[in-house]
Amino acid sequence: MSSLWTPYGEHQPEPGGEEGAGGGRRVPPGDRPVGDPGAGPPGGARAGVAGPGVAGMDEAEADEAEIRAAMARLAATPVADIIANHAIGLWQLAVLHLGLGGDVVPDLEQTALALDAMAALVDGLGDRLGENAGALRDALAQLRLAYVQVAQAAGASPDEASPG
Repeated sequence: MSSLWTPYGEHQPEPGGEEGAGGGRRVPPGDRPVGDPGAGPPGGARAGVAGPGVAGMDEAEADEAEIRAAMARLAATPVADIIANHAIGLWQLAVLHLGLGGDVVPDLEQTALALDAMAALVDGLGDRLGENAGALRDALAQLRLAYVQVAQAAGASPDEASPG
């Protein structure tokens, strides 16, 4: 079985337990990390569907408690880690628009925008990104090289082949 990449690291789906969409163990929405795409809205409710509240609370109180818990988890996460996660998201977006991740036709303008945004974070913050700084600098350098190679293969001019 393959692993699943999340902003919180690589995870192996666990066999057994309650089965979720991916065949792994289903984690209750309130136990998922903040930003987990499978977490859904606070309280686990779906839009337009009423559900039972948390032990003795009405739905509005349960939602408020979930929001407070999510905010507490977010506040406990180092800001450098959150920024690094955003930089990785920009890297993924640039790779997608370069056409390296599948059948997408390269879009150099969109790639350059994502690459420049990542560079603004990584170059601008430098070592303030802590233990993430080195890996992000390496990823940025590789992405810049890939951009130039794709641009040259597409016949772009030298100015177009060198984003900021």
